[in-house]
Amino acid sequence: MTTRDRRFRTLRMLAIGAVALGAVIGSFGTQARAQTPALAVPGKLSYGVAATFAPFEYSVDGKLTGFDIEFIEAIGKALKLEPAALNIEFKGLIPALQGKRVDVINSAMYINPARSEQVDFVPYMKIGQQMVVKKGNPSAIKSREDLCGKKVAVTLGGIQETYARQDAERCKAAGKPDVTVMTFPTAQDSGLSVRQGRADAYYESTAGVAKMVSERSDAFEAVGPVFEFGTQIGIAVRKGEKDMADLIASGIKQVAADGTYKRLMQKYHLPAEGALF
Repeated sequence: MTTRDRRFRTLRMLAIGAVALGAVIGSFGTQARAQTPALAVPGKLSYGVAATFAPFEYSVDGKLTGFDIEFIEAIGKALKLEPAALNIEFKGLIPALQGKRVDVINSAMYINPARSEQVDFVPYMKIGQQMVVKKGNPSAIKSREDLCGKKVAVTLGGIQETYARQDAERCKAAGKPDVTVMTFPTAQDSGLSVRQGRADAYYESTAGVAKMVSERSDAFEAVGPVFEFGTQIGIAVRKGEKDMADLIASGIKQVAADGTYKRLMQKYHLPAEGALF
C-alpha cells in the first residue's frame, strides 16, 4: 500500500467516525428535547393563580403582587421562560391545570392527600394556621375548642375550609352546638364578614395573619395558638409530569442559591422557620 493509499484510508476512517459521532450526539439531542415538557404557550411558563391570598398573591391597583408572583418571575428568569398568569377563582385552579390551560399552579397551594391524588407538587415552604377575630374579641374565642355554636368564615375550597369542617364534626361528635361554616370566594371576603360581625372568626395562614393584624390592628386581632404548622405549600404540576416537576425544581434551586428566595421571604415578612431552602 502506497503512502497516498494509506493517507486516503485514514481520512476515510476519520470521516466515518465523524458521521457516527454526529449520529450519537444527535440521538442525545433528540432525547433531551423529548424530556423538555410541552408548554401551553411556547417560551412562556403559564401559571394559574387565585390572587386573593396575601401576602402570597394579591392585587394592588389591578397589578398582581406578592411572594408567589415575584417567586415565579425569578423562576421564569432562571429558566429563560416568561411567566404568564391566569388569575381565576381558587376552586378552578386544578381543573385549569388538568385541562392544560396552564402549565403549573402557583398559588400557595397547601399539599394534602386529597390534592396529591389529583396533582403532583414541588414544595417550597412550610406554613401554619391561626384564627382572626374582630378587634376586642366580642365572642371571647380563645381556641378552636370555643368555636362550637359559632360562625367561622373560610375561603371556599381552601385548606381552611377543611379545618373548619373538622371542627364542626368534633363539636357534633361531642354533642355540642354546630359550627356554622361560612364559605367565601376570597380571604378578604372572609375578613370582611368578621369585621362586619356576620362571622365570629376566620382561619388564615400565619403569614396572612401577620399581614392582616399589622395593617388593620384597629379592626382585627389574632387569637389562640398556631396550629397545623409544618403543612407544606407547593407549585402544582399535572399528575405524573416528572419533566415539568424537575424543571420547576431546577428553577427553584437556582432562585434559592442566588439568595432571591430568602430575600423575598424577608420582604413579605414570612416566618424564617417556614423556609425549605
